Amino acid sequence: MRRAFLVALLAGAVTAGCGSADPPRRTTATDARHAGPALLRAPRRAGEIVIRGDATPKTAGPYVLTGTYRARFEQYAPEDARLDFSGETAFVADLERTEGVPAVRLFRAAARSGARTLRLHGRYYVDASFGDYPFVIRLTPERG
Repeated sequence: MRRAFLVALLAGAVTAGCGSADPPRRTTATDARHAGPALLRAPRRAGEIVIRGDATPKTAGPYVLTGTYRARFEQYAPEDARLDFSGETAFVADLERTEGVPAVRLFRAAARSGARTLRLHGRYYVDASFGDYPFVIRLTPERG
């Protein structure tokens, strides 16, 4: 009886190693892309505005903006974490007020990310009017 038990145990051990188990999981760039871009993952500071969009056009707001702001954007391709956006459609976003008042250009760039500093006073809508990929826009008030 002992011998039959040992044979069954060995047979089970041999078949267990025949590739039926899943391979060990490794962390990859694919895992990171599901978490979103760095601008979206960073903790929000006091007074910051973070706008996320899966597609354009997208308008958010209105927001009351007073002072100097660091405006940043990041677009990402969930299906290709290494996409070089320089050959893609430009991402276009503006700050808009009311009709008759010219828009303030935020971004017009065929790039993964961009930034600029603006001095603003008023009530604005953030209008991402053109782009082919999901995006994040982050407006951070500068201290000083």
